[in-house]
Amino acid sequence: MDFRKVVELKAFVQLCCDNPSVLHLPELSFFRDWLQGMGATIPPPAQKEEAPTSPKEEEASSSAAPEPPLLESEESELEIDMDGVIEPDNDEPQEIGEPEDIEVTEEMMDKANEKKMEAIVALGEGELDKALALFTEAIKLNPRLAILFAKRASVYIQMQKPNAAIRDCNRAIAINPDSAQPYKWRGKAHRLLGHWEEASKDLAMACKLDYDEDTSAILKEVQPKANKIIEHRRKYERKREEREIREKKERVKKAREEHERARQVRGQPWVLNEGRGGAGAFPGGAPPFGMPGLGDLFNDPEVLTALKDPEVMAAFQDVAQNPANIAKYQNNPKIMALINQLSAKFGGPQA
Repeated sequence: MDFRKVVELKAFVQLCCDNPSVLHLPELSFFRDWLQGMGATIPPPAQKEEAPTSPKEEEASSSAAPEPPLLESEESELEIDMDGVIEPDNDEPQEIGEPEDIEVTEEMMDKANEKKMEAIVALGEGELDKALALFTEAIKLNPRLAILFAKRASVYIQMQKPNAAIRDCNRAIAINPDSAQPYKWRGKAHRLLGHWEEASKDLAMACKLDYDEDTSAILKEVQPKANKIIEHRRKYERKREEREIREKKERVKKAREEHERARQVRGQPWVLNEGRGGAGAFPGGAPPFGMPGLGDLFNDPEVLTALKDPEVMAAFQDVAQNPANIAKYQNNPKIMALINQLSAKFGGPQA
């Protein structure tokens, strides 16, 4: 084994003792992690002294106001007039069979039409419960007629049950998507719940399919609120995207700075503190990072695995302090295996 290399390694350890900040260099991160894994405490990196700023720089920095951070709470800062909005209803849905499961005869259609007419009369007289029951009977007789669900939805709206109305309108639209009535009543239901965007969309569709003054008037009330929400969301998303772009640029900038520092460090000679003899403290004046194979040594997984053994590490430090102590470990296969690996790495004779 070439003991001169071991002495150089010892000098590197001494360098770390004299100037622990070298352990924070990027290329020594593996060595730092290993030391911490062994229970070592590494001093924090020394703070760099800030260079004095010129008056022009101070003026520029003071004139450039920092951008305010985007708070997640900004999304909830939007204020909308909720006048007329009610608490949602939570009634159990009406039990109505699927249209394809029922064979509707002409007699059933006629009876369903009779029930519908009776329900319309009851609705006109303000008898909401009776109208609801009659529309339900009509639906059971002919569940394939979209207008029956739309009519019952109108009753639910008057009863202040928007969720029930929405369920009926969904069924009606599934049966006949070209009918304006389900969109009208579903839009009104969403308006009662404060769902401004959904209300605006449904009411606009109802006006497109079959314009009427009542639907148009509600749309004019709802649409500005919906547009306000949409614009607020766009603004929030735009700020979030801008923040993500800034953070990404900052990460790229820091990575480039770290890379540049590492590049500069690799090109610098390693010297000891002047008070301990300067570069002359290394054998022949050679710095440890000028030692061929030292970088490969710390990147060798077998060497690193061996050094994780406390017994092997203690012996390694003992021999580094005094190469003659190798004689104490001649009969220890673990330690001699590491020494032979180091000898092979540095091209010296194996023990």
